[in-house]
Amino acid sequence: MSEVPRTQCAETMNALREELQRAAEERSTEGLRTHRADGNGPVEDRRVGDRPAEEPPPAADLVSDFERTLADHERKLGPDHPDTLRARSNLGGACQQAGHQDRAVRLFEETLADGERVLGPDHPDTLTFRNNLAGGHESAGDPAHAIPLYEQALAGRERVLGPDNLLTLQCRDNLARAHELTDAPAQAIPLHERTVTDRERTLGPGHPYTLLSRGNLAFTHHKAGNGELSVEMFAHTLTDSERHLGSDHPATERIRQLLTHVRSA
Repeated sequence: MSEVPRTQCAETMNALREELQRAAEERSTEGLRTHRADGNGPVEDRRVGDRPAEEPPPAADLVSDFERTLADHERKLGPDHPDTLRARSNLGGACQQAGHQDRAVRLFEETLADGERVLGPDHPDTLTFRNNLAGGHESAGDPAHAIPLYEQALAGRERVLGPDNLLTLQCRDNLARAHELTDAPAQAIPLHERTVTDRERTLGPGHPYTLLSRGNLAFTHHKAGNGELSVEMFAHTLTDSERHLGSDHPATERIRQLLTHVRSA
């Protein structure tokens, strides 16, 4: 397969991930933490490519908003208050979204160190801070650095939150994606397979996150050179997306495009 179709396929897959992420957030799935612009809500579980269901303010404005919130929390609550740590993590996420990757990584590193010291290494927020730092390294173009952090966050979430928790499944998905980005599809495939199984069982076959996991698995098989299996999986995912999201849904159209890509590879 030439480089242009390969690039188009990857770009279409990224677009599919965004569409299914948006569709999942629009459902307001119970148990998933959502973005809060005031910095006072639960810390957001961030990863590359994620975005809230509603369009956020311009990136520069979002950074400024979180800078003010963090400064206010530090003044009123002190640097070690849990709300201050959450606000700092949210600022890191805003910087990541704005393209300030080095600053985002520094903020995530600082927040993780403080979270481990103040909340303990197994606190759910600390586990999210570790996941976010991994995402920061991934976004900065260093997925190899992200992998051990995702592994640590995943092990902690499995132990503290349980293997079926939605954040645990999301973290496993993050880890698989990082392996993909290091050109290690053989490492990613079993992670995606387990996530598909767990999401089908806990969310149902038609949930956007289940469709996302199945699309991820099909795409990883495509990258691994398993062409026939990739075609079969994308065709199955397309059928379920048409049934549950509708034939005209943007995600369904992206899956249709991916099926065409892999059939012509």
